[in-house]
Amino acid sequence: QVQLVESGGGLVQAGGSLRLSCAASGRTFGIYAMAWFRQAPGKEREFVAAVSWGGSSTKYLDSVKGRFTISRDNAKNMVYLQMDSLKPEDTAIYYCATDRTPFQTIATLSTTRMGYWGQGTQVTVSS
Repeated sequence: QVQLVESGGGLVQAGGSLRLSCAASGRTFGIYAMAWFRQAPGKEREFVAAVSWGGSSTKYLDSVKGRFTISRDNAKNMVYLQMDSLKPEDTAIYYCATDRTPFQTIATLSTTRMGYWGQGTQVTVSS
């Protein structure tokens, strides 16, 4: 059974940094694209960042480009989201997710393509 467990969320002041981690288990990790999504109160879940199965390609939501960095360590079955220069509008529950199908491009990655989700970790940015 596939499990994704996020950690690293918390409360931070605007301009600060957080590093989210996601530990994956239950199937071969290094052949599936991984992504982070977020959901703020009263809003739909939105894509934040994705990394290809091999780690060579990344994709970001426009509003986080230059501030967030997604990475993965296939040897450790981990994916990370380094978040710098945080803004109050980044406040949300952040979810780690894995692609449903192996070896897929991240160019067309979306919520409906994700096969498994973590439980989420709260990120709160105060002004």
